[in-house]
Amino acid sequence: MTKILMYSVRADEKPAIKQWSRAHQVTVDTTNHEFHDETVAMADGYDGIVIQQRGPISADDKIYSQLAKMGIKQLTTRTAGVDVINLSAAKAAGLVVTNVPAYSPNSVAEMSVTQTMRLIRNLEIVEKRSDNNDYKLRGPIARELRTLTVGIIGAGRIGGTAARLFNALGANVIAYDPVHHDELKDVLTYVDTKNELLNQADVVDLHVDLNETSRGLIDADALQQMKSDAFLVNASRGPVVVTDALINALQNKEIAGAALDTIEGEADIFDKDLQGSPIPDKNFNALHAMPNVIITPHIGFYTNMAVQNMVEISLNDVLAIINNQPVENEVK
Repeated sequence: MTKILMYSVRADEKPAIKQWSRAHQVTVDTTNHEFHDETVAMADGYDGIVIQQRGPISADDKIYSQLAKMGIKQLTTRTAGVDVINLSAAKAAGLVVTNVPAYSPNSVAEMSVTQTMRLIRNLEIVEKRSDNNDYKLRGPIARELRTLTVGIIGAGRIGGTAARLFNALGANVIAYDPVHHDELKDVLTYVDTKNELLNQADVVDLHVDLNETSRGLIDADALQQMKSDAFLVNASRGPVVVTDALINALQNKEIAGAALDTIEGEADIFDKDLQGSPIPDKNFNALHAMPNVIITPHIGFYTNMAVQNMVEISLNDVLAIINNQPVENEVK
């Protein structure tokens, strides 16, 4: 009987895993351990594996050949991002790498809209005052979304969905993306350069993959191009924004605030209970202390539909590869 091992499994994923296992008559075992040098041996005896994690698999590329020697043909992540995998090393070992590029565009897009609404209504500031029983009506005054321009960098599946949501709420939506999608032209206007978007947008919403062209995309120069009363929303990948530059821009009031569902160095912080424990990341602590910054632990994807899709799509791809069948989501 075919056997698949899934790493880093949470309790909320298990019902979908069990349902898929029964429907396909495939044994799917789970572990809460991440896939690393210390845990790669757990895959021995299995026909395929699925991973999900925030940090890199390993600094040693031998881990990929270890999988191949076990008879495993693939390496599947049940996430959209594949930056934790050394793709060239995996290919050299003969492994097919797959991901889940569109588990639920609505999940992350709705998160961006939610965070934008919190920022423009100053809810983070108001709620902190309320926690101290300060209910006095005073600034900063809120703004209405229908009066604002939302600039989306990366208008693909997720960014395009966000554009439709923002447009439906009355915002003027512009986008910067090398690929122009005709089906989005009824809800957004494409601009030619990143700086053009940064100059015009009241909210800059990031929806890009992490790669060599997007790493550090929002740096000090980019932040200086933004309006002083504009907000930054990042629900893509942490390294897309240069954290030092963002802190400086916020401290110097170059921008009005930020909502971060992802941040550089998050692997040591997110998905961990750190109550009562000091966090030795000075940049994180600086951002966390700012009243105009919202930090959430990379939960944009975390909806019932997205979790189910991530499980099912990833397992479908593993089974197809095991059975020497075509696979839709191979990462080249």
